[in-house]
Amino acid sequence: MPICQLSETMINQIAAGEVIERPASVVKELVENALDAGASKVEVVTAGGGLNLIRVTDDGSGIPEKELALAIARHCTSKLSDDIHDIRSLGFRGEALPSIGSVARLSIRSRTASGDSAAEIGIDGGRVLPVKPAAANRGTTVEVRDLFFATPARLKFMKGERAESSATGDVVKRIAIAFPAVRFTLAGPDRSTLELPATDDTPEGRLARVAQVMGKDFPDNAIAIDAAREGVHLAGHVSIPSYTRANALQQYAYVNGRPVRDKLIAGAIRGAFADVLPRDRHAVTVLFLSLDPSTVDVNVHPAKADVRFRDPGLVRGLIVGAIREALAGAGIRAATTGAAGMMAAFRPGAAPYSHAGPANGHRSYEAAYHASGSGGFDPLRSAQRPLDMGYGEPRPRSNGFAENEQAAFDTGPLASADVRAGMAEPTEALLGMVLGAARAQVHENYIVAQTRDSLVIVDQHAAHERLVYEALKNALHARAVPSQILLLPEIVDLPEEDAERLAMHSDTLAKFGLGLERFGPGAVAVRETPSMLGETNVQQLVRDLADEIADNDTVETLKERLDKIAATMACHGSVRSGRLLKAEEMNALLRQMEATPGSGTCNHGRPTYIELKLADIERLFGRR
Repeated sequence: MPICQLSETMINQIAAGEVIERPASVVKELVENALDAGASKVEVVTAGGGLNLIRVTDDGSGIPEKELALAIARHCTSKLSDDIHDIRSLGFRGEALPSIGSVARLSIRSRTASGDSAAEIGIDGGRVLPVKPAAANRGTTVEVRDLFFATPARLKFMKGERAESSATGDVVKRIAIAFPAVRFTLAGPDRSTLELPATDDTPEGRLARVAQVMGKDFPDNAIAIDAAREGVHLAGHVSIPSYTRANALQQYAYVNGRPVRDKLIAGAIRGAFADVLPRDRHAVTVLFLSLDPSTVDVNVHPAKADVRFRDPGLVRGLIVGAIREALAGAGIRAATTGAAGMMAAFRPGAAPYSHAGPANGHRSYEAAYHASGSGGFDPLRSAQRPLDMGYGEPRPRSNGFAENEQAAFDTGPLASADVRAGMAEPTEALLGMVLGAARAQVHENYIVAQTRDSLVIVDQHAAHERLVYEALKNALHARAVPSQILLLPEIVDLPEEDAERLAMHSDTLAKFGLGLERFGPGAVAVRETPSMLGETNVQQLVRDLADEIADNDTVETLKERLDKIAATMACHGSVRSGRLLKAEEMNALLRQMEATPGSGTCNHGRPTYIELKLADIERLFGRR
């Protein structure tokens, strides 16, 4: 077949295959156009999941009649200057409208603020219709009917109306979070109306918009993020570790106001929450990155959902560091949803209350509790005196519990009692603490504490497990990790670029006990490995590190392996289920929890305590 020039319609249909994947893609492009036009109200109407009808109406600046023909021509835009690296608008490619018009029936009706009347232009499957007068208020209405009628093969890949409507709703919500001062409405016969009233562009207004989208529970279970590094600013909110979701759909990320789904940002969020969430559970986040447009490339894909950073290591480090610092500074907090589930369980006929832990298919948490038996607590393996592990002299006890508190843990056999009615009355100071004063121990595992206005139930094993783990991690990362010298160096063959990357990070790896050096152009020689790992597959470890450095420019893989060993040691060195505790021991545990970041969840991500407000208890008994 001879080479020939493709027709304009065919070119637009090819472009549409990249830009317009489904009805939600159309809504995204049209809403972004409305926002770029300065709209304060955006109304979206759909029918048939968006395949039959999509109508987007805004009150923006409008399109002059003489520019309507240009608006539907390829590569025509009002948003891009001569500098492709200085993009400050949501749209800029000039492909959306002609692409939509090539596969659907498109009409645009618009009126400017200074115009006496509106004008309308249409495209019918790539065929441009003439401009004609129309009646309309200021702004623009774009109507798309019979989506993909010109490319029926694409219709075979569409999902049901409900799924397409859900995807459209998700797009509108993602965009709405970034523009709290704009009122959004999404309606249609195939869905219930979604209304997001305008708030204001302040931290409080943005959080109010987030609550409209993600539910009123999120603000009560969120921590504010505000950090900056080398010209990159990060703001937003993340959930506390005990408030999670089964998937990552409620992780919203924005780069200079643009909603993105970026692997680097998603990986950074996972890394920041790595040891505080259950397996297969995900944090809820809303993060806004602001940086110089010249340092980020948004022209990676026609759909503009992917971005590339000039310095990905800087961005990842900022996200991980800011989230971890926020979690550490937030103190101990319990998710409000835990109390709600507990309230529901107390009502007659309610299902037993349970926490959605990790569905890992392995042994149960109860089995993990009793993995080492219930032979009592060994003070030599407590969080306040970490295992020696080759880190030199044991730390003095003054670094952990106070002397009298440690002595409480070092006492011998305890009197057997489930509920300690003879406890001394708690002082006002103890009642004012976050976790209050211990009042009883029930079922030899749960500490019942009282604050001024609530009842607190603590899982003693899970809580102490977190304390031991944090102490072990601090000891682990406070100095270089002890290493063991291999009798014979392990030679690992790698692509030359991977070997170069590993050599560049050799100093950092040495701090974690992994000593390696270049061995020719395409290999590295490993001479030392972390002693904590014992016998390990050096070849696989080095290759995993090389892959991670290539993707994220970090060596987190090795750190995560060491942390997992510390978590296992913590599980076996903690207060066991079934061990009776004295009042002094219980209060000492509560005070240590309050002083330890992340102690609201155990190493497995389960909550360590649940708080039930006095008002809720009174409501259960009909007092309110």
